[in-house]
Amino acid sequence: MVCAAPAPYYRDVGIRNLKPRIPNLICLMLALTAFGCDRGSHPSEIGRPAPDFSVADGTTSIHLADYRGRVVLLNFWASWCAPCIVELPSLQQFHRDHPDYPILAVSIDEDADAYQRFLVQKHVDFITVRDPQQTASTKYGTTGWPETFVIDRQGRIRRRFIGATNWNDPEILRFLETL
Repeated sequence: MVCAAPAPYYRDVGIRNLKPRIPNLICLMLALTAFGCDRGSHPSEIGRPAPDFSVADGTTSIHLADYRGRVVLLNFWASWCAPCIVELPSLQQFHRDHPDYPILAVSIDEDADAYQRFLVQKHVDFITVRDPQQTASTKYGTTGWPETFVIDRQGRIRRRFIGATNWNDPEILRFLETL
């Protein structure tokens, strides 16, 4: 049996050709580790005091400090936001099944009439207020809608959900019961 010489394109594959790139690979891995650890459900604000705010829209007002001593779901949303609409039925069901967890929904809608129509059409039955200047959401550094913060009895942020969430997931209830 005769062994043929490796094809010329295999000549450049091997550890000796990777050696000059190892420092770059190590730097890349360190950067991914450093920046990748502060994402998802464990952002940097977890454990920090939830920024207090007051918002009033002429119909409803919310002052976060009024809910100290209770576990709160602070939900930022908009009536024109497709993921917010997808999330709404599970949020409403959660509210009906677990009324002991207040849901404070802060809408960034600019159009007051569209906002009111949405609330009526969708039969929204939890506390919601319109904040077109986004004074509350700015304090929380929201990056998209819907975005929900779980705030514990001591007023600390315990979890952040970005995007449509299934609030009927038993894992969420188990988490809330630990707070």
